[in-house]
Amino acid sequence: MEQIILFAPLVGAIIGGFGWRVIGETGAMVLTTGLLFLSFALSWVVFLTHDGVTTHIHIMNFIQSGSLDTAWSIRLDRLTAIMLIVVTTVSALVHLYSWGYMAHDVNWNEDQRYKARFFAYLSFFTFAMLALVTADNLIQMFFGWEGVGVASYLLIGFYYKKPSANAAAIKAFVVNRVGDFGFALGIMALFFLVGSIDLDKIFAAAPVLAETELGFLWTHWNAANLIGVLLFIGAMGKSAQLFLHTWLPDAMEGPTPVSALIHAATMVTAGVFLVVRMSPLFEFAPDAKMMVVYVGSATAFFAATVGLVQNDIKRVIAYSTCSQLGYMFVAAGVGAYPVAMFHLLTHAFFKAMLFLGAGSVITAMHHEQDMRNYGGLRKKIPLTFWAMLIGTLAITGVGIPLTTIGFAGFLSKDAIIESAFASGNGFAFWSLVIAACFTSFYSWRLMFLTFWGKPRGDTHAHDHAHESPWTMTVPLGVLALGSVFAGMLWYGSFFGDHAKMTAFFGIAGHEVVAEAAAPAADAHAAGVAPVGAVYFAPDNTVIDDAHHAPNWVKVSPFIAMLLGLATAWVFYIAAPATPRKLAELQPVLYRFLLNKWYFDEIYDWLFVNPAKAIGRFLWKRGDGAVIDGLINGIALGLIPRLTRLAGRMQSGYLFHYAFAMVIGIAVLMFWAVLAGGAH
Repeated sequence: MEQIILFAPLVGAIIGGFGWRVIGETGAMVLTTGLLFLSFALSWVVFLTHDGVTTHIHIMNFIQSGSLDTAWSIRLDRLTAIMLIVVTTVSALVHLYSWGYMAHDVNWNEDQRYKARFFAYLSFFTFAMLALVTADNLIQMFFGWEGVGVASYLLIGFYYKKPSANAAAIKAFVVNRVGDFGFALGIMALFFLVGSIDLDKIFAAAPVLAETELGFLWTHWNAANLIGVLLFIGAMGKSAQLFLHTWLPDAMEGPTPVSALIHAATMVTAGVFLVVRMSPLFEFAPDAKMMVVYVGSATAFFAATVGLVQNDIKRVIAYSTCSQLGYMFVAAGVGAYPVAMFHLLTHAFFKAMLFLGAGSVITAMHHEQDMRNYGGLRKKIPLTFWAMLIGTLAITGVGIPLTTIGFAGFLSKDAIIESAFASGNGFAFWSLVIAACFTSFYSWRLMFLTFWGKPRGDTHAHDHAHESPWTMTVPLGVLALGSVFAGMLWYGSFFGDHAKMTAFFGIAGHEVVAEAAAPAADAHAAGVAPVGAVYFAPDNTVIDDAHHAPNWVKVSPFIAMLLGLATAWVFYIAAPATPRKLAELQPVLYRFLLNKWYFDEIYDWLFVNPAKAIGRFLWKRGDGAVIDGLINGIALGLIPRLTRLAGRMQSGYLFHYAFAMVIGIAVLMFWAVLAGGAH
């Protein structure tokens, strides 16, 4: 069953991408979509029936040299099962949604391979993501890691005739290479110190790594902390965290289904998955965990501030994604790994629905993406309106305070904020609370500008706006169910007491840890026990402390949500002239946020422009002056002359050769005389 889940999308990608001439464009779409729904159904079977025990399913051998064993195996545990349903559910629904969205796509280039190519790319991405989350060693994980990078490049640049799409694809690829280099260094360091890239062996060696020093960059580092930082740099790139985040908003150049699949629920969560998967190592790397907390907190705050003033509907949701990923990293950084996965799961439902809902709005408005040209659409596209309203209620955290009744985001986001408070990190706690307020503001701003008020912009587009076809609205309905019920269904499993969490995650997760007596003893002495895919501290854990947080902490996200909602209502319903007046009153702050804290401009000045200058120098001076001038000058000037001279010497006349022989003998005799004669 697990092999079918993994390879069904690959089969669809290969046949749909290369065999579309045989089965037809529609046949390619049917095949890829059908195989994704097969993986989707089997993934839910695995998730609902898995007992939490880690199993290893061997597929094939690859490179085996000494202690290096890169055999391809599926690692199936509770963490894998969670990621399987996230990846396959969103991907299957995106495949179905794409039937309707791409049929109304005005950007297609009349290439007959257009739809077959798009669906093949989607399936290839899904296979790479599944290879990543089922990896049993770091080389296999890196294969999937790079695979989703290639797939995202192809999908972001799908409209390859648009210069902006090409630039966005290249930017995503290059920025991710920075993070991937850190990830690769982390893998190399682990193999250097542990002698293996097998996950179980690395987990068993984690206590030893905590006592090991490693020389790197002219100084000595604690090995566990250094490796944790390097792995997190990889996660920062893939999950668009602060400083490596600039590719994510530009990635909205791809078709909207791509935004939902890659940049909302799957690829960008790969970094969170990496940190949680490597949690046995991070538990012995406190400095690396602290870095995760601070970067995640700063990202949540930064992205929320930028989202306040963006006008492109997809970019608003993109910055929302960036901010929510920061929440997940904070949870992982404080050691609340199940809470990070809880928010990853719930976020997949409501964020994918928001992106797909945005695509429905864009389709209805003839591919207009500026929210300032929307207004009054709730009666034109009622199903889309209700779906996006549910998504907004979920992401802003609407529920009944001090209970476990609420939309998905209410329960998972509050669990993260309570865990941040329980960890004692005030910066993280207040950053997340403020970000929750901003999230509520820009989310309701999107709703009010899009669905309330009078129509703005192109009146023709408003007059002809209509609801999307069933292939687009059915996925919205399915995701709406997850946005409402996912939090309440699995709250106890991810954020309940130890009995519920242990029953959900299992207790026999690390066979190798159990067999390795000394490392296991060290792990238990440190107060952590191997449980499923992650480590839980049996006593005085952050999660336990979070349950006993003061009531004012537990209601603070709800109050922040109400404050953001009330402000958005005043700005865009009660007094719609207020935003313009505020922007005119604070022009510097407004431009600062509108230009995304000028990160792109700073990076252009620091990296892009110097790189271009070096390229121009090598082009003009290196290629032009040296290669074209000197080397080509020699090749085109001296060499032909020498060739012609040599050609004249090979005349074919006997007397020429006899004359050359006489001259040669004379030269030899002259040299012998000057050298003092023969001895």
